[in-house]
Amino acid sequence: MNYPVYLDYNSTTPCAPQVIEAMLPWFAEHFGNSASKSHAFGWVAENAVDEAREQVANLIGAKSKEIVFTSGATEAINLAIKGIFEYYAEGKEKQHYITCQTEHKAVLDCHAELQKYGAEVTYLPVRSNGTLDLNLLKASIRPETKMISLMWANNETGIIHPIAEVAKIAQESNVIFFTDAVQAAGKIPVSVSGIHLLAISAHKFYGPKGIGALYIRHNHPLPKPLAQISGGGHEKGFRSGTLNIPAIVGMGKAAEMRLSEMEKDGNRLKILRDKLEQRLLELSDTVLNGGQNNRLPHVTNISFGGVEGEELLKRVCHKVAVSSGSACSSITPKPSHVLLAMGVDPDLGRASIRFSLGKHTSEQDLSEAGDCIVKVLEMLKKRN
Repeated sequence: MNYPVYLDYNSTTPCAPQVIEAMLPWFAEHFGNSASKSHAFGWVAENAVDEAREQVANLIGAKSKEIVFTSGATEAINLAIKGIFEYYAEGKEKQHYITCQTEHKAVLDCHAELQKYGAEVTYLPVRSNGTLDLNLLKASIRPETKMISLMWANNETGIIHPIAEVAKIAQESNVIFFTDAVQAAGKIPVSVSGIHLLAISAHKFYGPKGIGALYIRHNHPLPKPLAQISGGGHEKGFRSGTLNIPAIVGMGKAAEMRLSEMEKDGNRLKILRDKLEQRLLELSDTVLNGGQNNRLPHVTNISFGGVEGEELLKRVCHKVAVSSGSACSSITPKPSHVLLAMGVDPDLGRASIRFSLGKHTSEQDLSEAGDCIVKVLEMLKKRN
């Protein structure tokens, strides 16, 4: 099959060859269960998990004992949000949560579920460029506020939120701060300083799918989440279930690689992204969503006016793999909830494309992508 040019790295990334190589022995040669404490097969597996835990912790500036492995970011998000809700529910306390309208669906859906069980949730609006009003955040905090949930970087626009400032606000109010750092970790420097809970996913930084982690701050008076999966008490009791050793090893290797690669990679991708962006924004009826400042170096989101959105995506995706938003809604007649929250017109939102570049993206790729977009737009506008 002749694949199109891949510019959907925010959806997923190809597993690095070094990661695959590191994983392979743990499928057959070293097949032990890390929970088997009585023999060498288990000991070897446990040592591999410990090493990977250290590698993942180093990527985000944490301690290895603060890393809990999960099946991915969605599980980590559910554990963080629902786990805190259940902790406070045991004491029958009134609960209030603060999040943002432009969060990933996993975060929004978790909060919607909390509301079904009696929690109150404030969904903060954003400005037209996708940024947050910190004064509004401060004003939204109540005595019964338990958690602030705010993503590190937006998966659709690349906008980076002021995490350090939010962490300070949460600390001053004695409120738990949880951040979905899925699109940030491995792409830009991430530090858990001031953060209580943080979710990441390996397949977003050239690791395997089906493995993620939740950082849970150690030695802090604010509560930790209650487990959402019961069983053998694995992962310090936070997440029961036999550990996926090959995937954990792969995540550790990917984290180690990104720690040394991401700065150089990010600088290169920013230059390429800016060239593509400049070319496309020279076309008539095009608008950049999110602004040019304080965003991930490899992402741009552009609206194309004067054409029907679904038709645009279908025709472009034969030659260029892109999306209109997150992977769970890559081609949909509905406009992105992120763009709607930013005040983008629904018709323009449906005709918006997210371009996300990665370590294998070349200038030739972007030249082909630009040519394709121009050709499709000319054809659709002429037909209209």
